[in-house]
Amino acid sequence: MSNIIALNAPPRRQRLSERTAALIECFARQRRIPDDVFWLKENAELLNILECTGQQLTQDDLEPQRAFYEELPERLGFFPQYYRFLLSIGLDLEDLGMEGVQMERLCTWTAAQGLPDAELSDLQRAEARRLLARRGVHMGAADLGLDDRLRAFINRPETFALPNKKAAYELTHIVFYLSEYGRCDPKLGTAALTSLEYAGILAYLDQNMDLLAEICVALRQAGRTPSAIWEGTVRANLSTFYVVADDQTPFADHYHEYLVSTWAMAVLGADDSGAALPVGRCLFRRPENLASALRPMSAALMSFGASRSGDWGKMEQGVLGLLEEDAACTLQATVASSAVYPQFFEAFARATRL
Repeated sequence: MSNIIALNAPPRRQRLSERTAALIECFARQRRIPDDVFWLKENAELLNILECTGQQLTQDDLEPQRAFYEELPERLGFFPQYYRFLLSIGLDLEDLGMEGVQMERLCTWTAAQGLPDAELSDLQRAEARRLLARRGVHMGAADLGLDDRLRAFINRPETFALPNKKAAYELTHIVFYLSEYGRCDPKLGTAALTSLEYAGILAYLDQNMDLLAEICVALRQAGRTPSAIWEGTVRANLSTFYVVADDQTPFADHYHEYLVSTWAMAVLGADDSGAALPVGRCLFRRPENLASALRPMSAALMSFGASRSGDWGKMEQGVLGLLEEDAACTLQATVASSAVYPQFFEAFARATRL
C-alpha cells in the first residue's frame, strides 16, 4: 500500500532558494505586463528581496527579465517618472548576476537629469539616494539635513502608538535605507527602537501580517531580536499560504504579504515555510487571519469617556469585558507579545483631557 494518494494534502513547502526561478518567471511573465506600473512595483519588490537575502541565481533563472533589462535605457528615457522602480529593478538584476554593466550609466543620467530633485517626500529622496549610491553616484537632492529629518520622524514613538499604516510603513522603509537593507548598523537610538516596538504591537493587535513581517525585518536590521510571538505568528501565517494557478480571476491577492513574510523568515533563518509555485499565472492566497482587536479595542476605550485611563492595569478587565471572545484573545496575545505594552497603552489610550 505504498502508493496511496493523499487527498486534500497540504501544499508542499519550500525554501526561498528552491522557489527563486519560479518566482522570477511568475512575476516577470505570468501576472502582468511590463507596461503596467503594478508590474514594476511587483518585480521591484521581488528582486529587492532576492538581492538583499543573497540569493545565488543563474543566467537561466534571470532569463525572464533579460528583455526588460535590455530595454531599460529606452524605458527610463520615456518614463522618467518611474525612475526609482526602473533603477531598482536594473540594479538588483545586475547584482543578482545578470550579464550587463549599464546601470552605472543610467544612475549617472538620472542624477544629471535632476530626477530626484522633483521628489517632495524625504522617504523618496532617501530611496533615490540609496539607489544612486549603489553605483557611486551622488544625488544633489540629498541635502545635509535629510538624515536628521528621517531620524526626527522615527524618533517620536507617540506617532506609532496610534493607527497610521502609512507612517508605520515609512518607519520600516527608513530603517531599510539607513541600514542598507541590513548591510550596516542604522544606529537607531532608544526612541527609534521604541517606535518599531509600538508599530509592531499595533500590527499584531490588528493582525496585519504584512506590516508585522516588515517590522520584524527592520528590528533585525537594527540588531534587535523581535518578539518570538511576532515572528512565530508570521511563520505560521506564511505556512498557511497556498499559491494557485488561475487564468481568470482579477488580481486582488496577498502577494506582498507572501513576499515580505518570506523575507522575514529568510532573515530569521527559518526559511522553510513558503508554498511551492504551480506553472502559469499565479495568485497568492491565505486563510483569514485571527480577528483584529484594533477597532473593537478602540471603540471600547472611547466608550469609557472621562473615566478612560492610560494605566493598563486599571483598564485591562474593563476593556476585555467589552470585547467579543476572538478579539479578546487577540488582545491578550498582543499584551503577552511585548514587554513595553503598558508603555504603549499609555499613549494608545489617549486619556489626556483637552
